[in-house]
Amino acid sequence: MRKPTKESELSTEPIGQNLIKLISNVCFSVFVLSVLIFTAIAITYQPPDPWLESAPSLTKLFTQTENATFKTDDSIIKTGEDLLSVPAPAVPPALSATPSDLAATPPAMVAATPPALAATPPALAATPPALSTTPPAVSALPPVVSASPPVLAAAPPVSVAMVPVLAAAPPSSVTMAPALAPNPVAETMIEMSKENISNSSFKSVCEELKAVNCSDPRFLLAVKKFNLKTFKSIVFLEYQTPVKGTKPDECDVFWRFRNKKEKSWRKYRDFRRFQFGIGENCTYKVMHTGRWHSGINARPPRIRPNTTRSGGGNWKPKLAPPVRDDETNDTVPTLGSETNFRKGKYLYYARGGDYCKGMNQYLWSFLCGLGEAMYLNRTFVMDLSLCLSATYSSSNRDEGGKDLRFYFDFEHLKETASIVGESEFLRDWKKWDKEHKRKVPVKKIKTHKVTPMQLKKDKSTIIWRQFDVPELENYWYRVCEGQAAKYIHRPWHAIWKSKRLMNIVTEISGRMDWDFDALHVVRGAKAQNKQLWPHLDSDSSPDAILTKVKEMVQPWRNLYIATNEPFYNYFDNLRSHYKVHLLDDYKELWSDKSEWYNETTMLNNGNPVEFDGYMRVAVDTEVLYRSKIQVETFYNLSRDCKDGINTC
Repeated sequence: MRKPTKESELSTEPIGQNLIKLISNVCFSVFVLSVLIFTAIAITYQPPDPWLESAPSLTKLFTQTENATFKTDDSIIKTGEDLLSVPAPAVPPALSATPSDLAATPPAMVAATPPALAATPPALAATPPALSTTPPAVSALPPVVSASPPVLAAAPPVSVAMVPVLAAAPPSSVTMAPALAPNPVAETMIEMSKENISNSSFKSVCEELKAVNCSDPRFLLAVKKFNLKTFKSIVFLEYQTPVKGTKPDECDVFWRFRNKKEKSWRKYRDFRRFQFGIGENCTYKVMHTGRWHSGINARPPRIRPNTTRSGGGNWKPKLAPPVRDDETNDTVPTLGSETNFRKGKYLYYARGGDYCKGMNQYLWSFLCGLGEAMYLNRTFVMDLSLCLSATYSSSNRDEGGKDLRFYFDFEHLKETASIVGESEFLRDWKKWDKEHKRKVPVKKIKTHKVTPMQLKKDKSTIIWRQFDVPELENYWYRVCEGQAAKYIHRPWHAIWKSKRLMNIVTEISGRMDWDFDALHVVRGAKAQNKQLWPHLDSDSSPDAILTKVKEMVQPWRNLYIATNEPFYNYFDNLRSHYKVHLLDDYKELWSDKSEWYNETTMLNNGNPVEFDGYMRVAVDTEVLYRSKIQVETFYNLSRDCKDGINTC
C-alpha cells in the first residue's frame, strides 16, 4: 500500500481543523442565543395565575372593582374542620378538666396544641387560594382536594409538616391524655354490658318488667341497641342515666354523639322519649321513639331571659345565670399576673385596611398574622371585634363591632394557638409602664416590608406591627408575601365554625333523623349574568329542578335545600314529591326564645345579635355536608361551568 506523501497530509489537515472549529462556533452561538431568548422570556412573561405574579398584581386582585366575574361559588363556606387530614382527639383538652378545674385555671393556660391538630400539610398552609373583594366567596380558604369522606375534603397525600407549637404557652396548660377520650358505643361494648347484667342480681321475670324501671341497666342497653340500628350516620359517645317520662311505660334518655362526617372532636347532645314493651326472653324492647329533643325530662336546664324592667326609661333584657352548653368554653384568655405578662413575648397587629373588607380577606390576613406569631414563637394579640361586610348584613352596610365568637370556634382557636385578648393585653401593658420605671421593650414595625425572618431573633417583649400607611400598603396579608410565604404557614386548622352555629346544624339534621338528601341551588347574581352563565337561570327554574331531582332522589325523601334564592315559595313544585326543608323552616332555632339567642346576647353584653347572612350560609353548608345524596347546581342541574363559561 502506498504511503501518503507529506504534501497530501499538509493539504488535508487544515480542512479538518477548520471544520471542527466551524461546528464548535455554530453550537456555541446557538447556545448563547438560546440563553438570551430564555432570559428575555423569563423577564417579560407574566403568567395568568395572579398568585404567581408580583406583589402589585396580587394587590390589584384584592382591590379591583368588578362586576360578576369568575368567582368561587359564594353559597358554600368551608373552614378548618372541613380540611383536617388527620384524626382529631375525641375530646378537646379543655373538656378533660372538671368545671371546678376550669374555674381555677386562668383561661390563658388553656393554650396547648392538640397533637392531631398541630399537623398541617404544606400544600394547605402555603398555597394561597384565589381571593376576591366580594365577601360571600369562600376563596380565602385553601383549595379543597377531593378525598374521603365524599363531601368533606381532606388534605392531599403529601408529607405532613408540623406547625411550630408555641413555647409561650404556660407549661401547666390543660392537656388531654388519649386515655381520657371516650370510646364510641359499639356492638362489642353492648355485648359486654349484656354479659355483666346477666351475671348480676337482676332477675328476668316478665312480671317485674311490666312496670318500667328507667334506672334498670337493661333498659339503657335496649336503647343503645336500638340507636345503633336506627341512626347509622352518627357515633354515640356517652349516655346518661334515663329518667321517667310522662307515662308508666316511657323513659327519657340523654346522650352525646357526633356525626360520622364531622372531623372535629366536638360533641353534640340529644334527648328522646322511648316507649317500651316486653320482648323475647323477658327483655325490654323499644316499641316507639320520639322525635328530636322529645325527652324533655332528660333535658339539661336552659338559659332563660329575665324580662323584668328596671328603673328608668332604658330597658334591656337581663339574662338569668346561664346553664350553658358544657362543650363551649369561649372565655377570652388573660395573662393573669404582671409576672406572666412581663415574661411573655407578643406579636401585636394594629388594625389595618383589612377591616370591613370582607370575611375572605379577613381570614386570609388574620391567619397570616397568627402564622407569623407561630413562626416567631410569640403570643398573638387578638382583637375579637370584626366587621361584617355589607353583602352579609340586612342593612346592606358594613357593620363593625361584631364578635369573632359569633362566627368561629374560639375555644378551639385558643387551644390550637397561643393568643390573648387585645383589651386585656393593653390594660396589662399600660399598668406595667405606669407602675415600673423600666418600660416594656417594644419594637415598632411601620411597614410590611420588614419580613418575619428579620424579626426571628428579636428580643423585644412586644413586636408591634403598625399599619398606619395608605391603602394597599396597610393590609395584614402583605406581611406573608414574597419570600415570607416560604416560612409562614397559615394555620387553617385553627379556624372552625362556631359551636353555637353547629348546634343549629345538628338540630336541623336531627329533626330529619339524619336521613335526608340535599339540593344545592345557586342563583342570585350568577343567574342574572347571561354572559358567564347563559343557561343557569333556565336550568335552575322550578320545573327544570324537579325534572332533574326526580332522576337522582327517591320520592318522598327528606330533601333539604341550601340556596341563596330569597323567594321562599320558589321550590313549591318539589313539595308534591318530597318532604322539603329550607333554612327558614327552622327560624325558632335563632329566635328570641332560643338557646343560640340567649348565649349570643350574653356574649354581646345583653344586646341581641342578628342571625346574619354569613351565619345562614355557614349553617346551610354544614347541613348540606351531612346529607346522603347531594344534587349540585353545577355539573348536576346546569350545563354551565361553576366559575363561568369555558372554565369546566
